[in-house]
Amino acid sequence: MNLPLQAFLDPFLPDFDTVAAAGLPAVLWTLFAATLVGHLKNRYKIPTPYTRKIFHVLIFSAAGVFHAFYQTRGVAFFGIVVSLGVLYAVWKGDRFPFYEAMARPGDHPHRSFFILLPLATTALGGVLSNLLFPNSAAIGYLVCGWGDAAGEPVGSRWGRHPYRVPSLLGVPARRSLEGSLAVWLCGSTAAAIALGFSGLPLAQAVGLGLLCGLAGASAEAVSNHGLDNLTVQLAASAAASFLVNRAEPAWLISPG
Repeated sequence: MNLPLQAFLDPFLPDFDTVAAAGLPAVLWTLFAATLVGHLKNRYKIPTPYTRKIFHVLIFSAAGVFHAFYQTRGVAFFGIVVSLGVLYAVWKGDRFPFYEAMARPGDHPHRSFFILLPLATTALGGVLSNLLFPNSAAIGYLVCGWGDAAGEPVGSRWGRHPYRVPSLLGVPARRSLEGSLAVWLCGSTAAAIALGFSGLPLAQAVGLGLLCGLAGASAEAVSNHGLDNLTVQLAASAAASFLVNRAEPAWLISPG
């Protein structure tokens, strides 16, 4: 392997110690999350916008925990495990509970595409956040995980002021001001909690959390359908890196 490529990949390649420590938790959490949302969809007929976002919250929140305990290599390994689970569900296809919990009816006839595209953009967002903003990548995970997860269910239930965003493959994409407000508030809450646990004073954590959440919500509001897992992560991570450049809480740093 040439040296530039090796230097690029090295922070993301799980070593034996990482796999030994993070392997079982990664597999168990992925199975738990997939089984839970599949059961909610199959047994209780919970609408897909809710089951999909429950999975979203569970996975992105866990990514923050894996980052805290196992650093970048641990998050990368967790992402591999989750990706394999999602790919298996897509391979199984229609009527498989986990697949139906993620595949929106409104995305027909491209339901699988709109599972695979967010999967790819999530991975790309995580990689770029760790490369560009290694001290605050976890903030990106959490703002995206909590904020973006809130927007669709809140917009579907209470959205009264819709607006359009660019679509892909001709699938209509609408968002609402109410949903965007939910993205901001929930993303800000996640960022504030993370910053508070990192050692920042409460008032500072809340204030900076609101700004990080606003960055994520702004990115989500203008992003193409299916691309917001990339843009929200990057926007929130960049905002946190700029705003918290002196604090450098130890658990937010991603050592190579």
